[in-house]
Amino acid sequence: MENGTLNHGVDTGSTITIKGILSLLMQNIIDEQTSDKRVISLGMGDPSAYSCFHTTHVAQEAVVDALQSDKFNGYAPTVGLPQTRRAIAEYLSRDLPYKLSSDDVFITSGCTQAIDVSLAMLARPGANILLPRPGFPIYELCAGFRHLEVRYVDLLPDKGWEVDLDAVDALADQNTVALVVINPGNPCGNVYSYKHLKKIAETAKKHKILIIADEVYGHLAFGKNPFVPMGVVGSEVPVLTLGSLSKRWIVPGWRLGWFVTSDPSGMYREPKTVERIKKYFDILGGPATFIQAAVPRILEQTDEAFFKKTINLLKNASDILCDTIKEIPCITCPLKPEGSMAVMVKLNISLLEDISDDIDFCFKLAKEESVVILPGITVGLKNWLRITFAVDSSFLEEGLRRTKSFCQRHAKQLQRY
Repeated sequence: MENGTLNHGVDTGSTITIKGILSLLMQNIIDEQTSDKRVISLGMGDPSAYSCFHTTHVAQEAVVDALQSDKFNGYAPTVGLPQTRRAIAEYLSRDLPYKLSSDDVFITSGCTQAIDVSLAMLARPGANILLPRPGFPIYELCAGFRHLEVRYVDLLPDKGWEVDLDAVDALADQNTVALVVINPGNPCGNVYSYKHLKKIAETAKKHKILIIADEVYGHLAFGKNPFVPMGVVGSEVPVLTLGSLSKRWIVPGWRLGWFVTSDPSGMYREPKTVERIKKYFDILGGPATFIQAAVPRILEQTDEAFFKKTINLLKNASDILCDTIKEIPCITCPLKPEGSMAVMVKLNISLLEDISDDIDFCFKLAKEESVVILPGITVGLKNWLRITFAVDSSFLEEGLRRTKSFCQRHAKQLQRY
């Protein structure tokens, strides 16, 4: 069922996307629904539909005021409004041992566009890129369009999903252009320590490759490790930092992201490099001008209490998830989530009677219980599941109860529980 073979209409080759799989699962519910059960999605990292996860009033007011001012109805500079770039530079500099300038910041339509910009800037004939497995499939999709060879670096579940640095040593060569690091981790829910980030930087420096730091879940950490941006090691190795308002402010639909050259040594400040980046942004469409104009106020005036509330909600949800998973023998969680909004859990197919793999599990679960969970193959691991826990606690509890009932019905006779 790998390498492009069809399963429930799913192509698990390099064209796979999270939204594509989730759309098929939802369609499966619509086509097969025989009860009035409400649909519960534990598959998408978008909690904005739940009242407990609404964004802060400051963000809403900033956008409304910018729109009603009539000052931001025209085109913005292709690299972003100057005040927006400056505000993001100041925001990110709070956690760095050096100061970013507005020239280091480029505004993108969400973090997804920042990913595409990164790979477009690095692509050249014969180049390859190191991607984490499990990871975020948009990287592979973008690499395919850019003719970048993908080489996978496994994350180690028994070591808190740390990067297998021995694998980096084995895979990197003179044509390797970058190593992607996603922290806090999507899909694993891990948060890397400063010590591990330092080792990653040392390994990248040894191979003379830069790091793409995907920090879209930045600051969403609620375990033993605080969030540390990869940019702290920017003096040792060039870092391209990708981020957005989407997750921390719970506004993914606003599509406000950034591509930042966290590179105090200056490799990405060379005039030719800067000019190439600017020219590429000339062909892109950035976020709406009034959304950009709201960013300085959003970054400066959001109350810390809002962030703490979000962290507490995510921590509580992760507790509910892990406590319930312990009651389901065919599913195990190697690492309790410490950050982001998702976790990877392992599916033991041998304990189930009529389930062939993770895709089969998820499609039958959707059909029978109207619960949507992402099959692990979507993010690179067969017979694993990615569960998103950033939902209202009542929905999470009910979704997990239904999943438990599903597993009970499909358990082998000797394993029924």
